[in-house]
Amino acid sequence: MTLRDQHVLITGGSSGIGLELGRQAAAAGARVSLIARDPAKLAAARAAIRASAPDAAEVVTVSADVALETEILSALQAAEKIHGPVDVLITSAGIARPGYFEDVPVSVFERTMAVNFFGTLYPVKAVVPAMRQRGRGAVVLISSGAGLVGLFGYTPYAPSKFALRGLAEALRAELKSTGVNVTIVYPPDTDTPQLAEENLTKPVETKALTAGGGLWTAEAVARITLAAVQRGRFTVTPGFQLTALAWLQSVFAPVLHWNFDRIARKARRNAAGGQ
Repeated sequence: MTLRDQHVLITGGSSGIGLELGRQAAAAGARVSLIARDPAKLAAARAAIRASAPDAAEVVTVSADVALETEILSALQAAEKIHGPVDVLITSAGIARPGYFEDVPVSVFERTMAVNFFGTLYPVKAVVPAMRQRGRGAVVLISSGAGLVGLFGYTPYAPSKFALRGLAEALRAELKSTGVNVTIVYPPDTDTPQLAEENLTKPVETKALTAGGGLWTAEAVARITLAAVQRGRFTVTPGFQLTALAWLQSVFAPVLHWNFDRIARKARRNAAGGQ
């Protein structure tokens, strides 16, 4: 698919990877909408995108907490009133607070799951039915390298990102024959404001473990992500280390997907024949 003239809506679009995705999508001719909590950061993000892509369509920004279903649904409606139905949904909103398991309060686990998982589920649930009806669209879930393997110090964060993997894989199977593509992205450590905040509480063991993957730029992660979305790829693992990890963790995944899809198609045919 091409991004030109597509409505690309990005949650967590006011900074980091989300902002860079918005910048590159606008430069490619997309109609971009950004959703985040802070109105001031959203205004700055809009100005940054307009400065880098002055000929792009107007950037729509809406303030909302993705962890609250009523707010995210209202934000989606506001964006669609201006740019039309969402063609590409990218869920980039996320939080992380590393720490030793015993020291992290339960409230952090709850908030992390609320933002990272349910903050993804709510907008996906809202846009997929219309995409299916139109027979086209793309849903892009931004997970993490911590969604491939549980890392020391990430007991609140890793489960929320593993949950996105399960959602993406199940959703891919259901949408396989509808024209709606699903992509899940597993970024490594990326130079963003969120990473700077993580480093404030990150245990020394966690820093040592993540150092081996290097530090990526948001520009590079966004570029690889959008290229994969336009090619309809399911899994995006920037860098050799994460690619190798994904293959080692799921070496039989393509075969499993093929077999699961085959069984599902056969079941649908049998059900249709019996009616």
